[in-house]
Amino acid sequence: MLFLSSLSRRLGAFSCVFALGAMLLSTAAVSAATYPFPAAPDTVVGATQSVAARYEDTLLDIAREHQIGQDAIVLANPHIDRWLPGEGTPVIIPSQFVLPDTPYEGLVLNLPEMRLYFYPPPVSGELQSVQTYPVSIGRRDWSTPKGITRIVNKLKDPAWYPPASLREEHAADGDPLPTVVPPGPDNPLGRYAMLLDIPGYLIHGTNKLFGIGMQVSHGCIRMSPEDIEFLFPQVAQGTTVRIVNQPAKVGWLGDKLYLEVHPLMEGLQDESINVIQVVDTAIQRAKRERHIATGRRVQWDEAAIEAAIRSRSGLPVAIAELL
Repeated sequence: MLFLSSLSRRLGAFSCVFALGAMLLSTAAVSAATYPFPAAPDTVVGATQSVAARYEDTLLDIAREHQIGQDAIVLANPHIDRWLPGEGTPVIIPSQFVLPDTPYEGLVLNLPEMRLYFYPPPVSGELQSVQTYPVSIGRRDWSTPKGITRIVNKLKDPAWYPPASLREEHAADGDPLPTVVPPGPDNPLGRYAMLLDIPGYLIHGTNKLFGIGMQVSHGCIRMSPEDIEFLFPQVAQGTTVRIVNQPAKVGWLGDKLYLEVHPLMEGLQDESINVIQVVDTAIQRAKRERHIATGRRVQWDEAAIEAAIRSRSGLPVAIAELL
């Protein structure tokens, strides 16, 4: 095929990089978006939805109601005013996900989509599942580090000890911070915190709901209060945490291959990442693996591939089908 070599030429300098899935298991009583783990070799969960905005809604209200990050819902609805979508306006809910290309265990944070995945240890007699949560990550000058780490401690109602660098920054802005903030409503860590084996970095709640799903933290992984309250008791000390930078993900759902592309994040523009090359490599591997398994040919939609790379909407797009 290799249409992506010609696509690369057509896109020139662009090297910086709704289909139904498995049924959603979560209910109003369950905070996390919880999905049954797909049967191999499928790696796509959830389903893209559409809801009608109410008069009083903003896009950010709708995002929070449906556990979607703020940037994610804006990217999925580029022609809708985030503050005044308007009564009855159809709003796309990007609630379908290609699972990151990692082992399906522990916690996985994919930085470009600002989304955390949790693979609970399977319980005897029950189906394996995957949970997913929108999170905030470090802003450009305080980027969240990539790598494999683990949970080394868990704290309920933690005190916050602002690091010296942050106190200096606030002091320079005329907004000095105390050396310690006790537990309570003014504590920016919220009620729950999980410490990583990277000094100074945590997965924690927040006392400010604005910013979930954006690059606004000082490097920590910030979750909504209800999300971390649900996740906290499930995660054991010692759980592996993989922090990855995968702006493009490819996965099968039945006979269709999906491509999900996200913008590169500020501070994460790794020169070794070329989205077109990443997509090409992932597609070739997916094609080879499925052909070996089935012996069937694949029909490609080159226009859909190009559109997904150009838009970087974060929505999984069907780009191929088995014949």
